[in-house]
Amino acid sequence: MVDKYNPLEIEPRWQQKWADDKLYEVTEDPAKPKWYALTMFPYTSGDLHIGHWYAMAPADVFARYKRLQGYNVLHPQGFDSFGLPAENAAIKRGIHPYTWTMRNIENMRCQLKSIGAIYNWDREVITCLPDYYKWTQWFFLKLHEAGLAYRRKAPVNWCPQCQTVLANEQVVDEGVCERCGTAVTRRDLEQWFFRITKYADELKDHLGIDWPEKIKIMQHNWVGKSQGTEIAFGLDYPGVPEKEIRIFTTRPDTVYGVTFMALAPEHPLVAKLTTPDRKAEVEAYIAKSRRQTEIERLSTEREKDGIFTGAYCVNPVNGDKVPIWIGDYVLLSYGTGAVMAVPAHDERDFAFAKKYNIPIRVVIAPPDWKGGELEQAYIEPGTMVNSAQFNGLPSEQGITAVSEYLESKNWGKRTISYKLRDWLISRQRYWGAPIPIIYCDKCGIVPVGEKDLPVLLPEDAEFKPTGESPLKYNEKFVNTKCPKCGGPAKRETDTLDTFMCSSWYYYRYTSPGYKAGAFDPVKMKYWMPVDIYTGGAEHAVMHLFYARFFTKVLRDLGLVKFDEPFTKLFNQGTIIANKQKMSKSRGNVVTPDKYVSELGADTVRAYLMFVGPWEQGGEWNDSGISGMSRWLNRVWNLALDEYRTNTGASCSDIQNAERELTRITHQTIKKATEDMEHMRFNTMLAALMELSNYLTKIKESGAVTAAAWNSSIRTLLLLLAPSAPHLTEELWQRTGNAYSIHNQRWPTWDSALVKEEKVTLVVQVNGKVRDRIEVAPAITEAEAHQVAENSERVKTFLEGKLVIKVIYVPGKLLNYVVK
Repeated sequence: MVDKYNPLEIEPRWQQKWADDKLYEVTEDPAKPKWYALTMFPYTSGDLHIGHWYAMAPADVFARYKRLQGYNVLHPQGFDSFGLPAENAAIKRGIHPYTWTMRNIENMRCQLKSIGAIYNWDREVITCLPDYYKWTQWFFLKLHEAGLAYRRKAPVNWCPQCQTVLANEQVVDEGVCERCGTAVTRRDLEQWFFRITKYADELKDHLGIDWPEKIKIMQHNWVGKSQGTEIAFGLDYPGVPEKEIRIFTTRPDTVYGVTFMALAPEHPLVAKLTTPDRKAEVEAYIAKSRRQTEIERLSTEREKDGIFTGAYCVNPVNGDKVPIWIGDYVLLSYGTGAVMAVPAHDERDFAFAKKYNIPIRVVIAPPDWKGGELEQAYIEPGTMVNSAQFNGLPSEQGITAVSEYLESKNWGKRTISYKLRDWLISRQRYWGAPIPIIYCDKCGIVPVGEKDLPVLLPEDAEFKPTGESPLKYNEKFVNTKCPKCGGPAKRETDTLDTFMCSSWYYYRYTSPGYKAGAFDPVKMKYWMPVDIYTGGAEHAVMHLFYARFFTKVLRDLGLVKFDEPFTKLFNQGTIIANKQKMSKSRGNVVTPDKYVSELGADTVRAYLMFVGPWEQGGEWNDSGISGMSRWLNRVWNLALDEYRTNTGASCSDIQNAERELTRITHQTIKKATEDMEHMRFNTMLAALMELSNYLTKIKESGAVTAAAWNSSIRTLLLLLAPSAPHLTEELWQRTGNAYSIHNQRWPTWDSALVKEEKVTLVVQVNGKVRDRIEVAPAITEAEAHQVAENSERVKTFLEGKLVIKVIYVPGKLLNYVVK
């Protein structure tokens, strides 16, 4: 009787041995093909929940699979550890963010090690440590040197609760902060930006990379490239130096239908053009609009409103005086911050004009239009009317014709506009990498010298939120000397957006201890780009977008020679509980530690892969994980219980049984390999369960020799090794194999042995089954006809009949249609 499967004894023992033997330590080896398998590193929130395991365990399975295939696999792990959550949690608990963060890292590291992954912990990266953020700051200096980092005053998203600026991507769900859920407002602040718009065209395309279509579409739409025409509407007001308002439109064919101009409330011309009698109302409207987020202002569900400034501009094509309004649905950050409003042919403008009794002039006639008023905006193609010399022209042709006319008169030009805006990287908080900039009254903006990096966070800063950077009040940090003139100067007190830290961490994994640069160029060249990157789709227009931008910048700086950081991207689904997404407020968060301590890590790993397709996610279920535990126990007993061949079986019977066992084993290898390649872990495990069920029947009958039995058990263990690394390592040793199973090669199948030896051919006459005949899988149609027509059961229904049609499905079905 074999001893009972005890994962709580087995797993820590093997984890310790693997660590002692440095089994998973990896170095550059030109003799082997490399495979860089990266999972998005976790934020240091304190505890890993089952959602983290769902991202990490299957990713580790795939990395182990590639290792068994003979690849030199880098599968590192680290911690994204700067940012608001750490600072807010520290404030709430009355401790320093560094203390809170490092405690969490220690706890999470222990949890991650319990997974039994092949992480090479010598390559760990922690973004809040000076030896990492020194190089984050160095990259900022390189972007600044290249003209890609700049400072300007700008309206920004402001979270009153977090007391900091948010990037557009961090404002979610109808205008709330993604971190705390507070309604976001707007402020004007001096901010640092990265010129990501320079790479807009490259970022909208995904040439040469294997990414999910939905992510590519999201990024393409985020760039939002539009081809159109910029048109200048004339201005002539005493004391106003600007002589035009420039707008961008994709519909220049409608310019004759402009009946009002709409400016963003933040537009600098508003204050200059508003007439004295309108000033109080306009200022009140601006104050109201600034309390709303961009998402609220753009919402299609809310009624659009605005206010007249009292001023007018001139439409260049017809000389019309066009009233200038301000409308909160116009954003300064999009286009030029001004919109030529054509109510007859834009739904938003139509609603606005109806509300404020502004004329609606039809200039694109719908089919069969009789000249009457429109009941709603007509936005489809049509015929140009009320458009001077362009009357009668199809509107699609009018776009080009009107653009050419505007250009000939110097009233406009064809151009391209983007929805994408530059990346705002300033944060008015303590827990982040300080921006390495110094301000000198004499020299202006001066970058910190590379030799003076890192600019360290002062440990004694008062990091409670005030609406300004806490570093601003730390005199020892702020007051410094100018690197140029040596005179008194002040440091920048904002810190970098934490997405800056995560935009390059995958480079640091290639040489984490390197002192002479952010990464060793030789080692980076060996490992990069990442072969497969796994993580959540929610990062589509933040982390994934910024990381691509960052790599393209490094390419242009001559630091790398490739265009994209991640060759393949895979997005896992979400694990839910009680039909809902897990959250602390719902009380349905599943903690893996409990199950690991009761059933073992291998059971949790295998169950997470079996719960459903990895890209879709699934429902956590306690009875389901218990079933997985029972199966692993059966595998344990199957491998270790003594096998006895049936001595009463004939040689012929044994040969037939072994031939069938070989076929099923090779079919399982083929199925498991194909499923692994496509990361169909649930069906891969299902195939292994079928093999184990078949082996159970073999064991009960003793139908094969011990050698054949041991060979199939060996194959089962190798196929299961990536999923249940501890169990299979133990069984590998106990069944007399040399350490370690994880240094073996993934099994391969023989195509000839995979084929079924016989298949059943169903023969029908007029759709009714008349016989079932065992035939060779490769039987031809002619051979099928011969076999069927020799069958006594079929002959009766064919004799004296005219065959008018034959339907043949190779190896499966032969149907005669007769009359």
